[in-house]
Amino acid sequence: MKAAVILLALWIVAATIIGLLPRRFHKPGAIPLMILLIPLVPLVWIKVNPFIAVMFLLGVTSILRWPLYYFARWCNRQAARVTDHFHD
Repeated sequence: MKAAVILLALWIVAATIIGLLPRRFHKPGAIPLMILLIPLVPLVWIKVNPFIAVMFLLGVTSILRWPLYYFARWCNRQAARVTDHFHD
């Protein structure tokens, strides 16, 4: 359990440091952070507590709101393209 909590805290510290850097470092820094979320969230869910994992994800959406916003816009465009394809 301690390792999962330490990794969670390190992720938050890394995200904070990247956020304090100049804007040109945000995108290259956000990509590894998002990749690290893939194993980190299930690890926290299993080893610590599902509630803590959900709270962590809510915090992640606050930190990485712009990448999530652009991802949601991209998904919306893809869905519209599929819908338009079936309506033609």
